[in-house]
Amino acid sequence: MPAKFDDIIKVSNEVLNDDYKTSGYQLKAKQKTSFNDAVLSTDVELWGQDSIVTPAKLTWKLPKPFGCTFIAIDKLELDKKGGLKIEAISDKVYPGLKVKVTSDCKDPAKITAGATYTGIKDTQVIVDTKIADPQAITCEVTRTQGMATLGLKYAGKGSPDLAAGFTSGPAFLGAVAKESFSAFTFAAHYKASPEIRCAANYSYGGKANGSFSLGATYSGIKGVIAKAKVQQDMSVSCSLKYTAIKAFTPLVGLKYDQKK
Repeated sequence: MPAKFDDIIKVSNEVLNDDYKTSGYQLKAKQKTSFNDAVLSTDVELWGQDSIVTPAKLTWKLPKPFGCTFIAIDKLELDKKGGLKIEAISDKVYPGLKVKVTSDCKDPAKITAGATYTGIKDTQVIVDTKIADPQAITCEVTRTQGMATLGLKYAGKGSPDLAAGFTSGPAFLGAVAKESFSAFTFAAHYKASPEIRCAANYSYGGKANGSFSLGATYSGIKGVIAKAKVQQDMSVSCSLKYTAIKAFTPLVGLKYDQKK
């Protein structure tokens, strides 16, 4: 199945953006329960700026709410401010079709509905809209053709965004055009060996004009993933992720900024 539009250059973003925790202290936990396979995730920001010492966000995933298999609660989230979000999905309506409804359980105008269709070979179509304003529609189409993945995303006004990714062996090149073709992101990824991945991103036009990242990931030591990157301001970031024991993974990081 083709990637979503925003995931076409994901392979380089994984190297350059994921798991760079360089400020604050955070504890994440996930526990599968015996209640119809429900999963509880906890995300705690330790010693933050809030008056509460350990503000937490709780997220439930209910694959079979009350034994029902036609619909699933993909996300039931309670944040530290008491906000509630819910996301319900179902893939039982029609073969290849998945429908989704999201709500903040406060404002009916913010209820959204969406559908993902994968019934066409090598093609994915995603449509989202607001229940109260059906004209506020977002549509994206992605298709894989040989080495290429092509994508188009339209948000109801202006020109659509376009994206393309090309994979050949260990190499990947991608580009995304946004803001009526005035802002471009170019991405490259190369898997030098099973343990070493390298990536680079560069932005041309738009607010991020001239920004870039160069980085690499090393996973040659069992249970350890080491990452490093440099950005256009010559700041250097590093991270180390270590699976100490099964289901327990510490992640530490640092950032050195010459200006600060």
